[in-house]
Amino acid sequence: MILGRQITALHLRVEDDGGPVAESAGRTDGVGIVGMRERARSVGGTLTAGPRTDGPGFAVTAVGLAILLVHTQNRR
Repeated sequence: MILGRQITALHLRVEDDGGPVAESAGRTDGVGIVGMRERARSVGGTLTAGPRTDGPGFAVTAVGLAILLVHTQNRR
């Protein structure tokens, strides 16, 4: 996993090495990549997923995810 941050945006990349697939990989009880793409879009980002270009495996990359900046005030 690679995690990066700019002032107001988060960038995330998760990849695997193409090793054995988990037994539960064929399950279809979720929304998978489509759901991840929708969640990324809902916070101003984009998501791509597919085979890695630098070797075997799969990668999911989300970029431009908005970071909510919260200002807290010290109360004395």
